[in-house]
Amino acid sequence: MPDFKQIYTDIINEKFPEKINNPAIRNRLNALHTASDILKFNALIFGQPTYSVGCKSQRLRSYDEPSICEILNYQKKNRLTNTETANHFKTSRNTIARWKSVYKL
Repeated sequence: MPDFKQIYTDIINEKFPEKINNPAIRNRLNALHTASDILKFNALIFGQPTYSVGCKSQRLRSYDEPSICEILNYQKKNRLTNTETANHFKTSRNTIARWKSVYKL
């Protein structure tokens, strides 16, 4: 697994040096363990992507098992449909359905 702490530290130092002293960013930087942590941290650093950029880069995302379980638990806790969950996490409804059949939560 790549060293995301080092990768994001280099990005922040190069592109956003004013953000390196922010305590919220420092705390999150030390807690990058799952794919959902990385996606949330990415949104914190770069902001939310525009629709066209977010839609094109969606194919490149991958999720680990704890992140998938977190998404499925969020769906169950909030009583959401596959479509509502997919829209919230910017994935396809077919992906959510496949995860539900594989992980049986």
